[in-house]
Amino acid sequence: MIFVTGGSGLIGSFLIAALVARGHAVRALYRRQIPASAVAAAIEWVEGDLRDTLALQAALRGVTHVFHCAGLVSYAPQDEDALLQTNVEGTAALVDACLAQPGVRLCYVSSVAALGSAATAAEPLPGPQVVDEDAKWDLGAEHPAYATSKYLAELEVWRGVTEGLSAVMVNPAVVLGPADWKRSSTRLFRYAFQEHAFYTPSSLSFVDVRDVVEAMLRLALDTAISGERYVLSAGTVPLREFLTQAAACFGKKPPTVAVPGWAAELIWRLEHGRSLLTGARPLITKDTARAGRRPVVYGSHKVQQALGLRFRPLADTIRWCCAGLQPNYPASGAVVVS
Repeated sequence: MIFVTGGSGLIGSFLIAALVARGHAVRALYRRQIPASAVAAAIEWVEGDLRDTLALQAALRGVTHVFHCAGLVSYAPQDEDALLQTNVEGTAALVDACLAQPGVRLCYVSSVAALGSAATAAEPLPGPQVVDEDAKWDLGAEHPAYATSKYLAELEVWRGVTEGLSAVMVNPAVVLGPADWKRSSTRLFRYAFQEHAFYTPSSLSFVDVRDVVEAMLRLALDTAISGERYVLSAGTVPLREFLTQAAACFGKKPPTVAVPGWAAELIWRLEHGRSLLTGARPLITKDTARAGRRPVVYGSHKVQQALGLRFRPLADTIRWCCAGLQPNYPASGAVVVS
């Protein structure tokens, strides 16, 4: 039996489908509603809170492998506490539950954000920054709350390893796949489809969700590697290049107007003030305004050497995503604005 958290998310949903296709029995955690999917009926669903260690211990009875895909991704200041509760406290509770179940093996989905790159500088920095698994977290630097939460969550996994847990981690870049395009990274495709004119002169490091799932399955099920983390990134491109390719795939016009750095700095400050006055979530935050100012190249040589994994090129991923996102298109062909 294999246990999965975050089964309704992009990575978790594709992972569950791959596990079922491999013939594995799957048990998955949900909080409010069982996600609708083609394989949902084949899953043993367990309702519970990720921070409830006792409930997790019960859910892990008979389980041999755990894939921890659940997590909160947010750069809104209002979510700082929620990030710590979900990403850090939730991971700590799951690690404790795994330690209480002898023989369980854990695969944790972290993020390249946990590597602590300096990609959110106020001013563009010269030259690309090369980051891999050996990157050291700078305790004196300013980090987004999301990145900090993933770093602290990794520390919980390392704690488990020191206490005897067999665990491996993956650090994906921006994961691309056909899913709800109002959520997570898939919103990038929605942005391209809606023919927005503006783009930021930043970079995007990406990886196909199918490659992420393949790496997780092979690392967790086909090897005994423990106490290691692996960067999963197929490459880095200017954001405009990604949006242009996605727009072309949809038959839409690409963005053409670059937002200068000073304008982004002004906008996030105005949005911060608006959110304080109204309680609404800012459309852009300091972290999102500054993301990608310095190109970051994430090295994936370690996973390529360990598994012989070849990442899909961006063009193939975009074509696959556009085809899979067709049910999201308005029937009339009009551009959706919300």
